Amino acid sequence: MTAQVTKLFDNIWQQYLTVTPSADKIHQLLGNGNDVINDHIAYRTFNLDKVNLAKLASHLLAIGYIECGQYDFAAKKLTAKHFEHSNSTMPKVFISELRVEEFSDNVQKIIHQLVDQLPENISDQDNFLYSGRAWDVSSTDYQTLLAESEYAAWLAARGYRATHFTVSINHLDNVDCIVADNDSLKEAGHSLNNTGGEIKGDEIVKLEQSSTLADKAMVEFTDKTMEIPSCFYEFAKRYPQADGELYTGFVAASADKIFESTNAVA
Repeated sequence: MTAQVTKLFDNIWQQYLTVTPSADKIHQLLGNGNDVINDHIAYRTFNLDKVNLAKLASHLLAIGYIECGQYDFAAKKLTAKHFEHSNSTMPKVFISELRVEEFSDNVQKIIHQLVDQLPENISDQDNFLYSGRAWDVSSTDYQTLLAESEYAAWLAARGYRATHFTVSINHLDNVDCIVADNDSLKEAGHSLNNTGGEIKGDEIVKLEQSSTLADKAMVEFTDKTMEIPSCFYEFAKRYPQADGELYTGFVAASADKIFESTNAVA
């Protein structure tokens, strides 16, 4: 089953690189040419039946993952869960879904029109987690979504792909703190997400996180082609709990700011 997990993440990584060229450079920078341990990846979706969080999670449950935490993001109108594999070197997966019914009628209509274009069994496809965008969307609808939810607009434009991979600082040979990690990235010319500060979280909450700002890549809308944010790279340092084991969950207040790495206005 480990081979299945490895194959899945290899496919997800290759798709991610197509719109995130900076990731390969960062991978080389922090890994000194060696592989790096990936702490987690993340996905976005809508809470509609064809593509809801549970449909994405089913692909993970089938290869040995289990649900380990649930989170609420009231301001962004999101529900999220994270999943872990029994092999701790396998990436955790953080999946969030937009609570569509909490948005304006116009936004709800656009989102339903997108998902209505998909076949009923779209989520059953083996490559669903790296299938990209399977609906048509106009730049006008993208802008309408963007005005209410950057999350919804990004998902409408980008479809199903990892929003980010995450380097585990705990497993790096040449960097052992997030400040040094961030300094290396900035020296190499990478821009960081400073919403809420460059470093989100601290040793008290057992998790420190930082992230780059998303790369930009072209998207073909039905009426024009535009360059918009694509995906980003995150960095995580985890701290031991009272039992000596590293904390494996997520901190909602920090994750809320990490979402903003794909902001179109950043």
